[in-house]
Amino acid sequence: MLRSAKKMKDLALGARDGRIGHVEEFYFDDTHWTIRYLVGQAGNWLTGRMVLLSPHTLGKPDEDHKLMPVDLTREQIRNSPSPETDRPVSRQFEEDYYKYFGWPYYWTGPYLWGPSPFPVLPGGPTPPWEGSGQSDAEKTQEKPKGDPHLRSTDEVTGYHIRAQDGEIGHVEDFLYDDNNWAIRYLVVDTRNWWPGKKVLIPPSWIGEIRWVDRAVDVDAMREDIRQSPAYDPSHPITLDFEMQLARYYETDLHRV
Repeated sequence: MLRSAKKMKDLALGARDGRIGHVEEFYFDDTHWTIRYLVGQAGNWLTGRMVLLSPHTLGKPDEDHKLMPVDLTREQIRNSPSPETDRPVSRQFEEDYYKYFGWPYYWTGPYLWGPSPFPVLPGGPTPPWEGSGQSDAEKTQEKPKGDPHLRSTDEVTGYHIRAQDGEIGHVEDFLYDDNNWAIRYLVVDTRNWWPGKKVLIPPSWIGEIRWVDRAVDVDAMREDIRQSPAYDPSHPITLDFEMQLARYYETDLHRV
């Protein structure tokens, strides 16, 4: 099922033994266009600490009860590695974090989540793996200070969409697949050009995210975007609509 990142904001986070805060935003990998972490605000429970939760720990959101289930205990979360809030998430932190929970690294292996196409919930069958898949020489190399490919959904929301022949709107939301957490579309608001029209752009059309300019470059002309099927956020995305999008964008329909 496709879900809106914006609609997930402010859902309560429910651990196995109680509430632990609320959803604040997501960090996504702009190389594979996949959400790697939910960013939670723990509030008074952990004196305002930011909590990163991998999709390995997350169940299906209950939008009726405004709850995102987390298959961890409060103690596990309390003792988990905590990122420094004023720095990018480093690969060293990610290694410590994944080792703490005993998960295979998502950045090694042939699939979207390393040895598996999907994140594996705790207690579930974990695909076989040995270490991180790194050689001894790679392990001794200096760790990168930050991962340049982890980006904030809050930061990118509002960025201008820049087609090859000019601006055409701004990023309003991200639609992700709740099975593998891959971002399937950026929701783009084009109301400055066509009042009320929103369109979906697949990551395959995106060239570069420009942080200095607060812009997302799209490998298309403005007319290409103007002619794309209109998206109505009040209606669920059907298979027929996705097939229409796939035909228009000439992309494969990866529906799982």
